[in-house]
Amino acid sequence: MQDNISFLPTRRTPAEPGLATPNNLPVQLTSFIGRESEIATVSTLLRRAEVRLLTLTGTGGVGKTRLALEVAGQFLPDYPDGVFFVSLAPISDPELVIPTIAHTLDLWEVEAGDHKGTLLLKSYLRNRRLLLLLDNFEQVVEASLSVVELLESCPELNILVTSREALHLNGEHEYVVPTLAVPDLQHLPAIEELLQYEAVALFMQQAQAIKPDFRITSANAATIAEICVRLDGLPLALVLAASRIKLLPPKTLLQRLEHRLSILTDGPRNLPPRQRTLRNTIAWSYDLLSVEEQRLFRRLSVFVGGCTLEAIEAISTAPDDKTTEILNRVTSLVDKSLLQQVEREGNEPRLLFLETIREYALEQLIASGEMEATRQAQAGYYLRLAEETKSKFGGPEQTAWLERLESEHDNMRSVMQWLLEKGETEDSARAIEMALQLGAALREFWSKQNYSLEALNFLERALARSQGIAPHVVANALSAATHMAYIQDKNDLAEELAEESLRLYRELENTKGIALSLHHLERVARTKGDLKAARSRIEESLELWTNLGNRQRIGWSLFRLARQLTQQAEYAEARHLFEESLAIFRELEYKEGIAYTLLRLVEMLLISLDDLDQVRSLLKEGLVCMRELDDKDGESFCIALAGRLALLQGDVARARVLIEDSLLTARQLGNKASIAEYLRLLAEAATTQGDYVKAGALYQDSLELYQTLGDKEDMISSLEGLASVLVEESIAIRWVPENSASAGNDETSVPLNVLWASRLCGMAESLREKMGTPLPPIERDACERTIASARSRLGEEAFAQARTEGRGMSLEEVFSPPKQPDPLLTELEQVLQQGAIEQAPSSYPAGLTEREVEVLRLVAQGQTNAQIAEQLIISPHTVNAHVRSIFNKLDVNSRNAATRFAIEHHLT
Repeated sequence: MQDNISFLPTRRTPAEPGLATPNNLPVQLTSFIGRESEIATVSTLLRRAEVRLLTLTGTGGVGKTRLALEVAGQFLPDYPDGVFFVSLAPISDPELVIPTIAHTLDLWEVEAGDHKGTLLLKSYLRNRRLLLLLDNFEQVVEASLSVVELLESCPELNILVTSREALHLNGEHEYVVPTLAVPDLQHLPAIEELLQYEAVALFMQQAQAIKPDFRITSANAATIAEICVRLDGLPLALVLAASRIKLLPPKTLLQRLEHRLSILTDGPRNLPPRQRTLRNTIAWSYDLLSVEEQRLFRRLSVFVGGCTLEAIEAISTAPDDKTTEILNRVTSLVDKSLLQQVEREGNEPRLLFLETIREYALEQLIASGEMEATRQAQAGYYLRLAEETKSKFGGPEQTAWLERLESEHDNMRSVMQWLLEKGETEDSARAIEMALQLGAALREFWSKQNYSLEALNFLERALARSQGIAPHVVANALSAATHMAYIQDKNDLAEELAEESLRLYRELENTKGIALSLHHLERVARTKGDLKAARSRIEESLELWTNLGNRQRIGWSLFRLARQLTQQAEYAEARHLFEESLAIFRELEYKEGIAYTLLRLVEMLLISLDDLDQVRSLLKEGLVCMRELDDKDGESFCIALAGRLALLQGDVARARVLIEDSLLTARQLGNKASIAEYLRLLAEAATTQGDYVKAGALYQDSLELYQTLGDKEDMISSLEGLASVLVEESIAIRWVPENSASAGNDETSVPLNVLWASRLCGMAESLREKMGTPLPPIERDACERTIASARSRLGEEAFAQARTEGRGMSLEEVFSPPKQPDPLLTELEQVLQQGAIEQAPSSYPAGLTEREVEVLRLVAQGQTNAQIAEQLIISPHTVNAHVRSIFNKLDVNSRNAATRFAIEHHLT
């Protein structure tokens, strides 16, 4: 109905005895998908006596009308005088609402503003029990007072409204219609369960209406699920997308949805024009906004994943953008269903767009020419926020600030990317400067939330363009990049970055920066096994922090010095320094410092076998602190220490459970250093239980990781542990030197495993001497037993020779055979990697070991050897050996056959 037309033809069932309830509800041509919960909720509301005006709100295309019609149809028996659908979409003049209702009821023809007609409509409805469904009220919202008049005059009348915004009337009840349920892409269910999601079911219904042979299969299920998620579960978007399935297969359709407004067009002709393209649907709402609301709507498009009201205020830079006005405009956008508000317990609500709406808003922002100013304002806001958070870490507020920054992480990524692109494509020193400042400010957040790889990439890109930037800004970014490189186990890069930051800080005479760079260099040197250089750097750093009076940094320097003294077996002095550090952190109420000092003190007490009675209480306090900080890495370390204590106390089963739990967390976090350590602890537990094959494999995995990390100091214990396993286990294979007169004589031949163990002992001794890290008490008995057993079985002369050979071996010789094949290394590889060591009967079929079953499961999932190596944090070489062993045990020669075995024996 156009504004100048005074009547609307309708079809309705007559109110005659014996006939159904009078109504004009349009017959739907497709079945209604899902919405059981929404129907139940709306129906419950309508049945409440006090609910006479119920407004269904929601963004355009969310399915308000269809839901209202479904509910209205179910209420026909409740309204003997009729249920009537009144379409307000064709009109824009509020004065035409009453005439449109009257014409729908076939009462009379009245013109807009006819007061007598309004009185007659009230008279007609006054004693009738009737339900009116007023559809698309948003463009005539000024007529809401007329609705109130009808309700006040007609006590048996109920009104159900659909609108993109609430009417804001006393007595109005609002129900926000949600989008359709979508699956979790990280945990996709089976196909039959996937079809239970409303968005998937609607997409499939519409697609099959166009292409009857279209089916969801294992090949396209994930793609279809992602299409539904990408479209926010918005019914109209799903319908429009499904209309393309005849031409575009799912994968191609998904790719084109990157510009969804351009692809989601040409909807069914029986849809209203505003709903035939997604852009038209959103434009309908946008055009109803005031100029100021449109400007805010456009600017909000720069936010990814939502934002806070504070962030919105930061990008609102127009002269009339006062706080009260901004709040009113935000409220209006929420009311009009363009902006969604997500409540968070204990935190400020977040405001966000559906991605389909955000894309339209971004188009409008680009067209307006406001992009540059809006992006600059956004970058400034997030830089200030990041700078503000630097002082919050390590204390009682850490968890809250981590959560806040995590919720803003997508926005900060977006800002960093924009700054880098601007700096790389334009001569914009300010953009690169801000990128460097933001990177430095986010250092603690990035490291604690396991974003170090991404952070290092950002920082390296910014540093590559840093020529001409203020030296102190560059130095701070270099320091942050050093920290990220160290976390990523890129020690050579970390050392290079730290040296460069130290050079700049010395030129600037920045004492704080110098001390921090020395701290970084100490960590690298210690990891590389140069404890002399490490000690020199941390002592210099401690002196500088002391001169500055920085108590927190003094505490950390004492902590790091105590760790070095622990490695050098100076346990009494180490304990004194740990306790001094702990006292400083307690005085400052610095929870992170307290937590890590407690745990490293526990570690020192365990390896020195000193004051074990105190260990349990220290562990408990440390665990409480780590959980309060929400530090998963620290918590897993605490649990691993508890496992080590259980191992000392002889509770091996409990120890394995605790250490395996820590290992799982370390793998989830990707912390390779912790993975290597926990693998070694599990190997110790397996050795205690006599499971030498498992222990050997674990020690080897640990050694390979330590080699990758360049961590010589921690590698030594794994070398010694592997030696103990080789000595303890009897091996059928023997190695006989070519010049041995006893070749072929089993009684006098040299046992391969004992000879190799002797070499490893020699190598470990040599490394300890070079690095100045004596054998700790916790390992002394086992190491002495290994040496005594090897000497006894080989004889003094052979043992001494093998030990001397080991002292001259390089690390590479442990992992890589020489160019000329050495029978010892070749057979050792077979022993350790192909299960040549005799072992207790396996609980798995075909004699598979636990690690082989783990590898087989991943093979059955279709992963390549390289992918398996990455997931299990072991070398591809080791995976190849495991796969060969699996094939041999199963007597198969293909991955498909191995997969069938895994499925048949329920190992997947």
